[in-house]
Amino acid sequence: MAIYAIGDLHLSVAAKKPMDIFSGWDNHAEKLQENWNKKIAAEDTVILAGDTSWGMSLPQAVPDFRIIHNLPGQKLILKGNHDYWWASLTKMNTVLEEHGLTSIRFLHNNSYFVQGVHICGSRGWIFENGQPHDEKIIRREALRIEASLKSRGPQKGETVLFLHYPPLFAGQTLEPFLQLMHKYNVRRCYYGHIHGPAHKYAVEGRVQGIDFFMISSDYIEFDPVLVL
Repeated sequence: MAIYAIGDLHLSVAAKKPMDIFSGWDNHAEKLQENWNKKIAAEDTVILAGDTSWGMSLPQAVPDFRIIHNLPGQKLILKGNHDYWWASLTKMNTVLEEHGLTSIRFLHNNSYFVQGVHICGSRGWIFENGQPHDEKIIRREALRIEASLKSRGPQKGETVLFLHYPPLFAGQTLEPFLQLMHKYNVRRCYYGHIHGPAHKYAVEGRVQGIDFFMISSDYIEFDPVLVL
């Protein structure tokens, strides 16, 4: 039994959003499935750190969910900035139930205790444009991150945080998010979102006592990374 993670699958069976226009993304769905099947077993858990499907609605995302469902393991999906299909947890769970997608669950204002680990997560945010409205969104996202962290059960175990946006990037630090990590004793954080030439700005390694890992699929060559 193991836990793996990967972000930014950008699947698009119904949406027909080609990714091979970007360098390194040729046949990425096939590469993902091949790597996944080589290492992940039915009893494993995989966290998908946002930007999972290009579907513009839940029905349009279902074919992408089906690809994920048919792969081994249990999957926990959090929201990314391109997950336009994202809806209320009730609506999303209803769609999963209607289509028999029993190996998928959503990480949204909640947490899961898996193999002795509290898995928490949310989309997060980043100062992409440095606009005043960023502060408001960051406060809202901090509440969502804290809701996930607060939802942990009483079991003893490490807390690992998964975000879509990087909490550290190109010299910027989202202190409200790091403060929450310290408050809730998070010592590992995984994130995605960053692609292509921007990889060089990703922050990995230990910062303020927390280990950060970048798991955008093109960065890790479409090969889920071992968390535990």
